Amino acid sequence: MKTIYNMKTKLSAFILLFLMSVTSVNAQLDRSIQPKPGPEPSISLEVPSEFELKNGLKVLVVENHKLPRVTYSLNIDNKPVATGAKAGVESLIGSMLGNGTTSIPKDEFNEEIDFLGANLNLGINGGFARSLSKYSERILELMADAAINPLLTEEEFNKEKEKSIEGLKTQEKSIDAISGRVGDALLYGAKHPYGEFVTEETINNVTFGDAVAYYEKHFNPNNAYLVIIGDVDLSTVRKQVKKYFKDWEQSIDVSTTVPAVNPNAQYTQINFVDLPNASQSSIAIKNSVDLKMGDEDYHASIITNDILGASFTGYLYKNLRETNGYTYGANSRIRANRYGAGSFNATTKVRNMVTDSAVVEAMKEINRLKTEKVDAQDLKDTKAKYVGNFIMGLEDPQTVARYALNIKLNNLPKNFYTTYLQKINAVTADDVKRVANKYIKPENARIVIVGKGSEVLENLEKTGIPIKYFDKYANAVDKPVFSKPIPSGVTAETVVASYLKAVGGKDKLQNINTVLTNANVTIEGAPFKPTAVIKAMAPNKESMEMTIEGMGTIMKQKFDGATGYREQQGMKVPMTDKELDGKKEEKGLFPELYVDVANMELESITTVEGKDAYKVKVTTGDDVSHRYYNTETGYLIRTESTSEQQGQSVTTTYDFSDYLDVNGVMIPQTQRITAGPQIITLKSTDVKFNEGVTDADFN
Repeated sequence: MKTIYNMKTKLSAFILLFLMSVTSVNAQLDRSIQPKPGPEPSISLEVPSEFELKNGLKVLVVENHKLPRVTYSLNIDNKPVATGAKAGVESLIGSMLGNGTTSIPKDEFNEEIDFLGANLNLGINGGFARSLSKYSERILELMADAAINPLLTEEEFNKEKEKSIEGLKTQEKSIDAISGRVGDALLYGAKHPYGEFVTEETINNVTFGDAVAYYEKHFNPNNAYLVIIGDVDLSTVRKQVKKYFKDWEQSIDVSTTVPAVNPNAQYTQINFVDLPNASQSSIAIKNSVDLKMGDEDYHASIITNDILGASFTGYLYKNLRETNGYTYGANSRIRANRYGAGSFNATTKVRNMVTDSAVVEAMKEINRLKTEKVDAQDLKDTKAKYVGNFIMGLEDPQTVARYALNIKLNNLPKNFYTTYLQKINAVTADDVKRVANKYIKPENARIVIVGKGSEVLENLEKTGIPIKYFDKYANAVDKPVFSKPIPSGVTAETVVASYLKAVGGKDKLQNINTVLTNANVTIEGAPFKPTAVIKAMAPNKESMEMTIEGMGTIMKQKFDGATGYREQQGMKVPMTDKELDGKKEEKGLFPELYVDVANMELESITTVEGKDAYKVKVTTGDDVSHRYYNTETGYLIRTESTSEQQGQSVTTTYDFSDYLDVNGVMIPQTQRITAGPQIITLKSTDVKFNEGVTDADFN
């Protein structure tokens, strides 16, 4: 016991002395004096060893033995080319690469990579592979085999074609996809490699032979670089690369001249695309820029952009989100390009009602950057943050490979990155103002806005900025007409009567007591495709169950006329009182049979998907919704309602199309549901009346 006691005493004494020494040191510190900054961080990038194969493949090797891993970055450095009527051929063939070889089936190929704990991806512009060093030779062999002898089959091509077309369909009403497509086409020119876009028509123009020919012409070692970084020996890896890539044959020279981009706009202008179902507006302020990485202004352009909008500390973010609450985020980018096709782009998404205000405030911040010197502390903080992120990025071998390649591709001096941070820290407030005026051109900017014209255009016109109108594919169009004269004698009551007659007549509809629908479901952005079984029973019972093959039921929604719930991933949530009240108010399987026309008002004739439609307002208590009926067919083609969710106003839109005859009743085969950013499409495969539905289905 004595020994233990003495040990405790010694430990206590040591701790006491340590605390006293710390207190003594703290007492001597003068906290009113700012500590001196540490030494400026330096960058030491290994100079790659280089060699070249007879076929033209250029190889850069950086030995790094800190960790037992190796990365391979393959870059096919062809100049950008436009593919015109076959736009999309490059993405189709690119999606087929890296999925097996002529000697290894797709499944076996992918299983071996998984078994080795490695990664391997190929596309039309190159690829990337990573593995532990003990498996590195095998991964290099697989990468070379997949690049030189890809498994290209017409069956796989047709699958990729279907996926591509399906992807395009899901983007039809995406403000982000439309903004990117129209913005690039107007900025660069629709025939420029950076401005052309893929459509369902151009994808359908591409044959399997076209895709293979594109691969053979463009995927070759003529202008290829392979960057190897990691736990390798130069002599050994040189032998391995020669062994596995020596049979890669050169192709014909594919050198082309990159065309000039469109000139910037002659004056500030709004380029507006009307998207009637949009619940928010996409705003992109852009102009072309002639800036290359080797230019003296390059480093200053990075800091200039960071100050404006590269993060949550930027002018745009602070104004549009923190001060005004218009958006969740706003950012900008000045992009350098070695072909003279650089750009400035400032983007955000805002609620419809503040679209005009967001444009005014964003332009104000851009002009502030051009007219006022940045605050010294803001400049210092921006540079410090950038330096920290830059140094952290060096931990990623892919970043190091990109830097090594940048020096080659952009003809940069060998010390470009070793002096990089020195040049970043040398940027002054005068540099920021000068660079902003040189490359950011609000006076020649295109303000590309995709939004709901009927709600935003009136206020946008009040900004005084000229507005030009375009469709979703960058074609100039006339200003959309949002309200047309209503013909004499047409009322909400006659519109409803026309609808009931068009879909089959009151007698047939009143005899339908149950509806059973099977449908395929597409959820935008989701990798899976569920199926749904939807059941309804008069007057207002409903059931929906969604399943995924191999996973079972993933979601349920039930309402039995009095109570209801939603169930997802095993979690059952009862419907709220407000939701239940709304369900109970619904009468019949076809609401128009029982609607009180006194609660309906024909507001206007508007355009929905290019078709004229009667816009009818429906008031139910405190709730207001709208229903749209095609003026020619009488069919219901859209419903629209708005609700508050988590403090935000969210508009839910149902679009109905592809009406089919089911036992003499016209039923929409396709329903597209848009709720905020979420888009779900249901395509009916089978519809049955008065069979297959019982009361038990709604429990």
